[in-house]
Amino acid sequence: MAQILKPPTPLPKPFGLPSVFLAGSIDMGQAATWQRDVEQLLDAHEILILNPRRDDWDASWQQDRSNPQFVAQVEWELDALARADRILMYFAPGSLAPITLLELGLFASSGKVVVCCPLGYWRKGNIDIICEHHRIPQASNLAELCSYAPR
Repeated sequence: MAQILKPPTPLPKPFGLPSVFLAGSIDMGQAATWQRDVEQLLDAHEILILNPRRDDWDASWQQDRSNPQFVAQVEWELDALARADRILMYFAPGSLAPITLLELGLFASSGKVVVCCPLGYWRKGNIDIICEHHRIPQASNLAELCSYAPR
């Protein structure tokens, strides 16, 4: 059975299980909760799912270095991204996903990113070119994206 960690839960050292980070559209809580679908698809596997979509996120928090909740969130995500065995990245149609674009740039050459970017995502052309350039596999849907999770 999969274990799921979300911020602000501290990340264990070491993880003790194969791990996957769920990078993708959140858009300050406005994007569909695709992470729940991925959690269900991976539930039967002995895997650690690192889901940055915080249950108690407050969209009114100032996104500034002076806000300790915001700093803790960003640091949790950066640590989890760096330590994850695989990064599953989903660009939801109709979302902007600016942080996911940033994360793709940060980890494109890491060899551990897999992308799902359906038609309708506003920068799909850029995503496709980046994936081709860095030889990043692309999945056509969430089920296929999950097939890349470490086992």
